[in-house]
Amino acid sequence: MLKDILKLLEKDARSSHKQIATITGLPEKEVAASIRKAEKDQVILKYKAIVNWDKVEDDHVYALIEVKVSPQRDVGFEAIAERIYRFPQARSVYLLSGTFDLLVIVEGKSMQEAANFVSQKLAPVEGVQSTVTHFMLKKYKEDGEIIGSKEELKREPLQP
Repeated sequence: MLKDILKLLEKDARSSHKQIATITGLPEKEVAASIRKAEKDQVILKYKAIVNWDKVEDDHVYALIEVKVSPQRDVGFEAIAERIYRFPQARSVYLLSGTFDLLVIVEGKSMQEAANFVSQKLAPVEGVQSTVTHFMLKKYKEDGEIIGSKEELKREPLQP
């Protein structure tokens, strides 16, 4: 039943213990105890809101950076990944299969700031062989949630 509780919280972290108990059929005290234990055991790491920042501020950009690295003896990719995820600009870091080894999602106030992070902080990290940077131009969906209204997502007609 913990998985059911976790799925409900992942979908809406604001769900109350009472709401989760009603949906799962579990006693409210059992739901509360399961959530406390999951938090203590670091199964639940954080509660998160998905924000449409385009409606709040203009000065932000996200970049997806593919990174090719040389794994280190005895620690593989772990040490390089740790050096990278400690940078405050690195919002997420993932190990990949395929041509590149890591995917780093970076947030900055401008494309120049994100580019400077790549050239001044990321590229010089020992073991980084190469990077490819992609700037996110628009978010349509994040963590299962559509960003913006359906009217905003409709394609503008082409002007001759």
